[in-house]
Amino acid sequence: MHISDEVYLVGGGIATCFGLSNDPDCHVYLIDGGDELALIDCGMAAGDSLERILANVRAEGLDPAKITKIIVTHYHMDHAGGAARFRERLGAEVIAPAGAADALRTGDERAVALDVAKAAGFYAQDYRFEPVEVAREVREGDRIPVGRLELEVVETPGHCDGHASYLLQGRDRRFLFAGDAVFSGGRVVLQNIHDCSIQKSADSIAKLAGLEFDALLPGHAAICLDGGMAHVATAHKACASLFVPKNLGA
Repeated sequence: MHISDEVYLVGGGIATCFGLSNDPDCHVYLIDGGDELALIDCGMAAGDSLERILANVRAEGLDPAKITKIIVTHYHMDHAGGAARFRERLGAEVIAPAGAADALRTGDERAVALDVAKAAGFYAQDYRFEPVEVAREVREGDRIPVGRLELEVVETPGHCDGHASYLLQGRDRRFLFAGDAVFSGGRVVLQNIHDCSIQKSADSIAKLAGLEFDALLPGHAAICLDGGMAHVATAHKACASLFVPKNLGA
C-alpha cells in the first residue's frame, strides 16, 4: 500500500485492519531510501506471512533484495517475532532499541511476556520465540540511515520496556512510526504484564506531544497521514488530567 514516495505499508494482519499478511502481524512499514530499503517491524513470519510481505514489496515495484535493515520498535512477537527468519532470508541487519536487544538475542520468552501471552491464549502454546542477532542497538537521539533518508530514534517505553519510536523527514511529510506507544484517536495499549507502566507511557506520550510531525503511523489500527499530532495531543490531555487514555479496542 503506497503511503508516500518514501513509505509503504507492506504487512499487517486482518486484526490490524488491512489484512496484508497473517494475524497477528502488526503493521509492517517499508522505507524506500533509493538504493536501500528498510522494514519497520516485521511481524511474526508465521505461515506464509514472510512471503506475502515480500510479494507486497514486489507489487510496489521494489526489490526485496534491497532491504538491508529490519528496524524493530519493541520485542513483542507481533512486531519482532519473525526477525530471525527475515534476517536469514534477506541477509539484513536487525536494529533494535538498546532495552530490547538482550531479549531478542536470547529469545527470552519471560522477558517479553510471551509466557503470559500464551497463557492468555494470544499465542499458541507450541509457538517459540526465535532468537536473532542484533547488529545495532539504538538509543535516544541516534540516527539510522536508510539510503538518502534518515530515522531519528525516540525512546518511548511504557507499553513495554525497550520500546522506541522513529521519526522520518520525507519529501512532503514528517512521519512518526509510533509502534505501540500511541494510536489514532489518542488510544494506547496497556496490558497486565510485568513491564507495562502507566507512568512511563504517560511520560512517553508527553515526549511525543512535544514533537512536530504530520503522519502518525502506529503499529495497529488506523493510520493518519495528516494531523497526526492531534491524536497524540488527545492522549497527552488525558494523562495531564490524571486519567489514562482509552485502551485500543475498548
